[in-house]
Amino acid sequence: MKTYQTIFAAAVMLAAPVTVMAQDVGATVTGNDANPIGTVVSNDGSTVTVDTGAHRIPLPANAFAITESGPSLNITKAELDSIYERQLAEAAAARDAALVEGAAVVTADQQALGSVDMIDGDNIVIREGDFVVTLPRDMLAVDGEGRLMALASMEAIRQALQAAQGG
Repeated sequence: MKTYQTIFAAAVMLAAPVTVMAQDVGATVTGNDANPIGTVVSNDGSTVTVDTGAHRIPLPANAFAITESGPSLNITKAELDSIYERQLAEAAAARDAALVEGAAVVTADQQALGSVDMIDGDNIVIREGDFVVTLPRDMLAVDGEGRLMALASMEAIRQALQAAQGG
């Protein structure tokens, strides 16, 4: 997914003389057409998430410029949503192509989770010996190296399993 975020970030980077490294949560972001794109919903200092109404899109903090009306991107709302939708579709297609029985799965923290044992619609059963976990399809992605990856750390998966088993 990071590969897609990197490509996406490059698509919206702007060549403005003044860039801003921090956008306040709640600020309205405008596009290069001076119309609103969306609202800043989070900012961790390097990634700013903008809610366009259709998507919550993570963008690099340095993709923004300051204008008289506040933070701005060198793109329109329609263009931003379209690019993001295309990247989501490409990521889903890559995941679905890699999602075959026997495929190795790693966690988000790069630990071996097991192999795909069974695909039951959107439920993916992953097994490693006696360890079995079922994840929904949308909790899987392809990492930057082309490997099938669970979108959670090993610790988060183990905690969820314990909680589901009442312990």
